[in-house]
Amino acid sequence: MASSCAGAPGRGKPIQPMDSRQEPRYPARVPALHALANPTRFLKLARPLTPILFWTGVALAVIGGWAGLTLTPPDYLQKETVRILYIHVPSAWLGMGGWSGLAIASFCYLVWRHPLANLAARAMAPVGALFAALCLITGSIWGRPTWGTWWEWDGRLTSMLLLFFVYIAYTALARADSERGGDGRVPALFGVAGSVLLPVIHYSVIWWKTLHQGESVISGKIDPSMLWPLGLTMLGFTLFFAGVVLIRMRAALASQKLEARMRRMASA
Repeated sequence: MASSCAGAPGRGKPIQPMDSRQEPRYPARVPALHALANPTRFLKLARPLTPILFWTGVALAVIGGWAGLTLTPPDYLQKETVRILYIHVPSAWLGMGGWSGLAIASFCYLVWRHPLANLAARAMAPVGALFAALCLITGSIWGRPTWGTWWEWDGRLTSMLLLFFVYIAYTALARADSERGGDGRVPALFGVAGSVLLPVIHYSVIWWKTLHQGESVISGKIDPSMLWPLGLTMLGFTLFFAGVVLIRMRAALASQKLEARMRRMASA
């Protein structure tokens, strides 16, 4: 009876039992995060991107700086000294943005244990420290004719100085961790914890009414003619930052590959 029903016209083919070893067909999966962090795949992207980011950043920064120095009007209060903002503002942005990237990379390393994330965090630290230092230096140069002093224990300046010291501490901690053969968790935890300084820096001009002026770009207090050169320098500095970080990451991967090869040769 069953066989005749199965073979009857209009009944269709008999249902075959599903093999337990056969996986059902689902839509194509999104590549896993660890696959995207593979060093080989990273290098395939980083090699062509590095010169593009680096030299495009340099070109945009030069064009924006030239436009800011020659095409924009002087400020009605600060006169020509306001032109330093085309270096100071991007430096402040990248001093904070560099630590943001470092903290995100450190968090990814703590959660997913991707060595490339740890490598990225360590590559960002010296570059971010450089821009934080440049922010402090240009801020002091700007403050001398504006405030009448090279330095003021202002909320914004003091918190940015603390961020610079935190950069130095992270760099020293990461180096010590590598030298003693650590797994990188301690510097990564420090990188995540240090991010508490970022909202302090951002809101310092609101929480403490000191000499430092409030937000000008976001609030629209800056003259529109100054915005496009400032946008060029900010984009240029950002691309330059990314290019330098890629250079450092590629150099670190090459160094690790060379050390591994030397160990294999020594053990052979």
